[in-house]
This record gives sequence, structure tokens and C-alpha cells, in this order.
Amino acid sequence: MEAPTSIKNLSVPDALRQNAKLHAGAPAIVFGGRTLDFQTVDAQSDRVAAGLHARGIRKGDRVALYCINSDFFALAYFGIQKTGATVVPINLLLNPKEINYILKDSGAKAMIYFEAFAGNVKAATEDVELLGRACIGANKAGEGDLLWPELLSDQKPPAVVFNPAEDVAAILYTAGTTGHPKGAMLTHTNLVSNAWSVSQALPLEPGKDSILLVLPMFHAFAATAGMLYSMLHGICVIPLPRFEPHETAKALAATKAGMFMGVPSMYNVLLHLPDECTEMFSSLKYCISGGAAMPVEVMKAFETRYGKLIYEGDGPTECSPVTCVNPIGGKRKPASVGLPVPLVEMKIMDDTGKEVSHGTIGEICVRGPNVMKGYWNQPEETAASFFGEWFRTGDLGTEDDDGYFFIVDRKKDMLIVNGMNVYPRVVEEVLYQFEPVREAAVIGEPHELHGEIPVAYVALKEGRKATANDVRNYCRSNLGRYEVPRKVFFMDALPKNAAGKIMKRELRTHGELERGIDSRRDEPK
Repeated sequence: MEAPTSIKNLSVPDALRQNAKLHAGAPAIVFGGRTLDFQTVDAQSDRVAAGLHARGIRKGDRVALYCINSDFFALAYFGIQKTGATVVPINLLLNPKEINYILKDSGAKAMIYFEAFAGNVKAATEDVELLGRACIGANKAGEGDLLWPELLSDQKPPAVVFNPAEDVAAILYTAGTTGHPKGAMLTHTNLVSNAWSVSQALPLEPGKDSILLVLPMFHAFAATAGMLYSMLHGICVIPLPRFEPHETAKALAATKAGMFMGVPSMYNVLLHLPDECTEMFSSLKYCISGGAAMPVEVMKAFETRYGKLIYEGDGPTECSPVTCVNPIGGKRKPASVGLPVPLVEMKIMDDTGKEVSHGTIGEICVRGPNVMKGYWNQPEETAASFFGEWFRTGDLGTEDDDGYFFIVDRKKDMLIVNGMNVYPRVVEEVLYQFEPVREAAVIGEPHELHGEIPVAYVALKEGRKATANDVRNYCRSNLGRYEVPRKVFFMDALPKNAAGKIMKRELRTHGELERGIDSRRDEPK
């Protein structure tokens, strides 16, 4: 499907202004008891841009944004881009040392931050030269920092001439399993085209429908499928600063939101709300899941309890990020991430870049206007991530005869046990079918005899008990012998990042230390 020419040639600011004219008085953002319409979002982000420009920010500069989910995040995000600068969102869970690395690596010229993070900002910027810092809030600004009202200017915003296909709108740092994160450069065309693709794949009614957005807005999934889709296509967005199950349910009831986006662990937690919360989900038209594999058992349990369908999709940060989703109102396939969204092409390729036949496991590769320009200042990493125009996602998967894609696992997560491929997701699906299990993740551990062995990390449902032998016996009944976890660790809860995705690198660290965490392990002799 071809996007309208106007979409292809728009910068994010131009698309925002175009939408503001179409839906001027419609509600755009509801947060903290206040509602901003689209005209106000456009006008207020102009004031941010004018203020930044007056203080020396120019086209091509990078500006860091360290902020909770809020209307402020959106206004700062668009204001930065209206100067022609590149926004660099900061993960709220990073420590000052990690933030310092991103500021230095990106060459950030300025920073806008939420007042609660003032301490981290001070520690992270001690040896970083910035033109200035602006604080959203009134009580905890660092010495010499501008307060938000002082940043805003009533002067005209700068007149910027964009080259949407080349100008970088955002640099999103992807978490690596080793070493420092890489900054994915997303152009204006990348973001605008992907927001349009989402609007075609996830149909909501402009001026009437809304999205409850609890996924962090610094993350690609929430930024594009939540904020950009909404702000560029007339949909209201309702940001929540953090995920708390009961507060999320109350917000759904109060706002009558039509769509909820989450990662699998969120849906799993929502399953444990008390019965009186069930009706709070009644306004939802559908739910979207991404960011990690959705266990089929969790999907079935959620849909049975709340009567709302979950449509699973996928996409890496480097693809802006949405690449595919099960079609709304169409055929859903459990365990599938669906069909490519409009404008996006997907193929399964082998290690040489050759397409493989349907049903054969290979690497999922993506081509389209959504694919990043490259990694910031890392040409070798960029080159290694492509087969020509096709971005190598690092996901192993298959395509069926209907064109639906299935993710088997991350390429780097695959284990080789006695020469046999073991895919952690396959083992995890079985673990989720074991009734006492609430959460599960599987990683590999080096082994002198077997090469690698599967190691399971499990959190049990409240009040339930199970031993490591119980877990392994269940797995033996449903898996090949080489796939059965040799070690089982029990934890109160598995570690997760700000988006709610289980952090396997933290589990690998635990496996290396095998102490220091309140857990118990049992393995066969």
C-alpha cells in the first residue's frame, strides 16, 4: 500500500501542524486533570521551540528529554523537533553514569528534565558542557536551571526547512546485552510514515477515540504507536506516569479509553485484579501487545476474563518501531505477531541474506520507509545490521503460507545443547502452561559437557507452591529432553525494564553470581 505523497514528504512538526488544523478543538492530551486540544499542543510546542532557539539551539543539535509520561513530554518532544534539533529521550531507569554516557555520545547541547530527576541530572551532567537545562516543575530545579515557564517564549518559532528523509528527528538508545547502548537514528520520514502505518493498522476514530498510554513515552513503542499516532492523526492520548494495576483500571473506567497498549507482563499482572475491576475494562475496543512474546496462556486468560481481544504485534526500535500486527477485525493467529503493516515489507532470511522457504526458521528482516538511517556514530555496526536495504532485526522466526510471521526467539538468545537448537520461547510457553507459574523466563548457561544448558527463572502465583522437580517433570511431559531446564531458580518477581519487559541480561548476571538475590535453586546431580 502506498502512503499519500503528503505523508512521505512531511516532517514531524509539519504533520503536527497539519493535524492541528484538521482537529483544532478536539481533545489531544488528558493529564493531571487538564485537557489540551490539538491547537493548544501545536501552540505550546511552538513556545518551547522559540525558547530553545532563543537560547542557542539550532538545526542538527541534540537535546535530551528526561521526563515522565505527561503532556509536558509531548510538548517538549515536539518543541525540540520544531527547532530542527534531534530529541534524545532518556530511559527513566538509567543511573547517572548511563545517562552521562548517552549525553556525551549524542553530543547533547541541552536537556529538559522533570523535577523529580534533579539529583540524577546533577550527577549525570557534572562533566558535560550544556548550553542549558530546563526543569519541568517548580521545586527541585538545579542551580542556574530554567524553570518550565521561563523556557517558554511568545516569540515566533524558528522557520526550519526540513529534509524529512535525511534529517534525524530522534535518537533512541537501544539497550545492549554487552557494552554500551547504540543510538538508532530515526528520521522524520521514519516516524511520520510509521505513525501513518499504525493509523491504518490500528483504526480509531479521530476526534472521538483515545489511547490509555502507560508504556513509557521514551520507548519507541509508546512514542510512535501511542503519542505520534495520536498527535498526528486526531486521537486523544491519556498518559499515565507509571503502571499500577488498580490505578490503570480506574483510569480506563474514568476516561473510557478505546485502546490499551501493554507488554505481556502487564496483561499478566492485570489478570490478578479483584473481580470488581472487571467492568472497568468495558470501554476498550481492543488491546495491543508488543515488546516481548505474549504467552498464549496469558492471552487466553485475559481475553476470557475481560472479554477484550489482544492483538499481538512487533517491531524493533530501529524500525520506528512497528513492523507487524495481527489485523484488527481480521484473522488472529495465537503466538503470531501478525502481518506486516502498510508500507513495511518483511522476509525470513538465512545468514547470507537469502530468503528461505515458508516454515523455515531464519532471521526476520525488514524493509520500508520506517527503517532507521543507521546507528549514531557507528558505521560498522550499521553496516553489519543490513542486508542491502533489509534491516536484520536479530529475531529468529518463520513465515507461514498466509504471510503471518512468528517469532521463535532472539537470535542471541538461542541455545545450542548437545548440538541441538533450543529456543527459550518454546520452553517459556510450556512453563506458562504449568498452573502454579505466574512468570517465567529461560536463558542459556555455558556447560563443559553439553555446550549450553537451559536455565529457568520462575515466579509463582500467590499462595501456590512448586519445586524445581515439579517444574522439570512438567517440562519433560511437554518438551524434548534437551529442552528441559537443568536449573530452576525461583524468584518473587522477575526483573523488568521501564517498559515492563523481562530483562534477561539481569538474569544472566544472576546466573553468573548465583548469590546475592533472594532465590532458591535446585538442579539434578
